[in-house]
Formats: sequence, C-alpha cells, structure tokens
Amino acid sequence: MKLSFRLASGLALALLLAQSAFANVIINGTRVVYPGGEREVTIKLTNNGDAPALVQAWLDGGNPKVTPDKSDAPFVLTPPITRIEPRKGQTLRLMYTGQPLPQDKESVFWLNVLEVPPSPTGEGAKNYLQLAFRSRIKVFFRPGGLPGRANDAPGQLHWRVVPSADGHGLSLECSNPTPYHVSFSRMGVVAAGRSYVSAQGGMVAPGARAAFPLPGLAQPPAAGAEVDFTAINDYGGDVALKGKLEP
Repeated sequence: MKLSFRLASGLALALLLAQSAFANVIINGTRVVYPGGEREVTIKLTNNGDAPALVQAWLDGGNPKVTPDKSDAPFVLTPPITRIEPRKGQTLRLMYTGQPLPQDKESVFWLNVLEVPPSPTGEGAKNYLQLAFRSRIKVFFRPGGLPGRANDAPGQLHWRVVPSADGHGLSLECSNPTPYHVSFSRMGVVAAGRSYVSAQGGMVAPGARAAFPLPGLAQPPAAGAEVDFTAINDYGGDVALKGKLEP
C-alpha cells in the first residue's frame, strides 16, 4: 500500500520539526554556554550510526519553525552543512557576530542539528520514505562581568503557590532575580507530608517568573513549606536543591 504524497509529506514534516530519539548524530552536551569575551566556542557532533550522515546546523531565537535561511541569531556557525562518516565526529565553530545583546543578563538561543540519512540504493529505494531527524539544544550567551555565579542562581530563586492561569488548580511560581537562566528537570512542594510534583520541567529567564502546575494540590501550603527541585547546571548535570515557599 502506497502512502499518498500529502500523507508522506506531512509525516516527514512532523518528524523534521520534532526532536527525535532515533537520530544517529549526537550533540556532545545538552547545552552550550558562550562566554561574551570569547572569540568562538566549539561544539562536537558524533555519528554513532553505521552509515554516513549529511548534517545541517543553524541557530534560532526560540521559534522552532525558523528555517536556516531565516535565522536571525547573531552568530556564525561553521560548517553549516557537513558530511559525517560512520563512527566519526565533526567539530562546529560558533562565533558571535557582535550584534548588540543585553550586557546585564544572559540571552538564550537554540542550536538545531538536522540529520539526513543517505538514500538507499537498489530495489528498496522505490518505496522508501526518507526521514530527517532534528536535535535542538539551548545556547546561552553569557556577557562578561555579570554579578554572582551561574551555579549559585538556583539557590536565589523565590517560590510561591498561586492559582493556575487557566483557573484550574494551583501552580508553583518561580521568580528569578538573577541575571542567569535557570533550567529545571523537576520541581514540587511538600505539604502535610505529601509531595506534589509538577509534571513538567522548564526554565525561568533572568528577572522573570514562570508558573508550573501542581496536579492534586487542593490548598496552598503554609509559607515556609519545603520546595524540592532539580536544577540543570552548565554541563547538563542535575543538581538537587531545596527552597522555601514565601507568602
């Protein structure tokens, strides 16, 4: 049974726009930190597959639908297109163009790595649907001279329980007074001996606040109740921390 052109195109596009766990080309690291004073930083890619892979890389400012030709991120990435042999690696060079960015806080961008497997040859090529796989990680531009340290930022967060924006249930609100982004893999509160954990991770930008739903929590805990959360450091590692709810 043959797929219609529309169905095949839709499937390929959906897979193109989503990060895939089946990609053979791996980015070595889950985030990139670009110190403002550096001329360039390098990013290592590894092809763990048994066949060559054609790779295209580009940055975006937060919109996952931005294509390489529409990228407006203030960086140059070389090589933008490369072929990686099986079980081999490739180093990408990322250079800041100098376009003005805030100097009193971090800025965040996204690195996209699109892998296109080679087309099959022979009899099987006729009914073959070629899929492209994309990986996407954060790139933090960190100006020099920012106060404090990024590793200390998670300990300076402020926490409150507030009504959810949709009017249903309660959420854990996090306020970030630091100039650094703080990312989480887990967060929750402990109330009356029971833990209420948000089903999602997330990130709070410098000077911003974000709310994360707490399923099952019916009443706001008292001020001083414990907040358990796991922050992600510059190396992609999990750091378990505790905080206190504020009024």
